[in-house]
Amino acid sequence: MHLFLPSPRTKSYFCSMNIKLLCIGKTDDRNLYELILMYSKRLGFYINFQLEIIPDLKKTKNLNEEQQKEKEGQLILNKLNAQDQLVLLDEKGKEYTSMGFSNYLQKKMNSGIKTLVFVIGGPYGFSREVYDKAQGKVALSKMTFSHQMIRLFMVEQLYRGFTILKNEPYHHQ
Repeated sequence: MHLFLPSPRTKSYFCSMNIKLLCIGKTDDRNLYELILMYSKRLGFYINFQLEIIPDLKKTKNLNEEQQKEKEGQLILNKLNAQDQLVLLDEKGKEYTSMGFSNYLQKKMNSGIKTLVFVIGGPYGFSREVYDKAQGKVALSKMTFSHQMIRLFMVEQLYRGFTILKNEPYHHQ
């Protein structure tokens, strides 16, 4: 299920790379949803961006944490193409400043990647298969945030990264 897509490409795009953000479960909070939508639309000015929601698993009462991670992991892996570069949002990932993250995005664009896929996992994290497939891990903070808030933070940081790359006034040093 696609939550939303940016408008078709215009001449304002400066990058041929695509970015996809995969998330487990829908955003329940209407306020968060509206902010995610706002930043996604802004981000669409710079890059082809897609946010895709993988529905929550049904009937998880009889599943332990590992089983739930395995099932979610299969759903995540099924959403990937062979050439996609997978980056997990993970508490043990590399932390960046906003400037550092914009440099990270620039390096990814320069490397010729077609689609950079960031994934926000479920409540228990990722399966071993997903970790094995990933080419990187990024942490937004050492603090713990709800998965719904991380979506907003990630989309805003992507937007901020592109405004930095375009030397626009959104980010203040």
